[in-house]
Amino acid sequence: MTRTKTSNSMGTQISSMEDLFVDQLRDLYSAEDQIIQALPQMAQAASSSELKTAFQQHLEQTRTHKQRLDRIFSTLNMSSSGQKCEGMEGLLKEGQEALQLSGDSLVKDAALIAAAQRVEHYEMAGYGTVRTFADQLGHSDAKDLLQQTLNEEGETDKKLTALAEGGMFKTGINEKASMNAGKRS
Repeated sequence: MTRTKTSNSMGTQISSMEDLFVDQLRDLYSAEDQIIQALPQMAQAASSSELKTAFQQHLEQTRTHKQRLDRIFSTLNMSSSGQKCEGMEGLLKEGQEALQLSGDSLVKDAALIAAAQRVEHYEMAGYGTVRTFADQLGHSDAKDLLQQTLNEEGETDKKLTALAEGGMFKTGINEKASMNAGKRS
């Protein structure tokens, strides 16, 4: 496989769908790396034990996502390095703002969930795209691994929504934070 990717004043030149596939995989790999660094801070900042647990569980899951990407790169005989996901860097930088909040701990938890869901949605978009590329390029093993990760990202998003909104028998963090704010008015 010939891989031509050069930088010029107009940006990065990618010569084939295979090049684009690998480029996007590297972007996701960088994103997962950055998330692994951020999740312990988010877990520590959360006041809700359920949210702490969700962040800790997602940290382990994110490590598995990175291992799956390593398997794909190994199959392709390619390196995972050489890419920095600036989109994730920006999302995590915004998430740092939630970490710095002071005041009502439930409102801070709601802000942490909002930041985490932005990250999940970004990942779902990325994994959905590369899964489609893998399918079109005939990388069926990669497609299956990417689909597995995409499914897990979707489940994490649903868990975060459930924590924020609550369920049939409990009030969610968002509602509790709103009730606390109402008591101070």
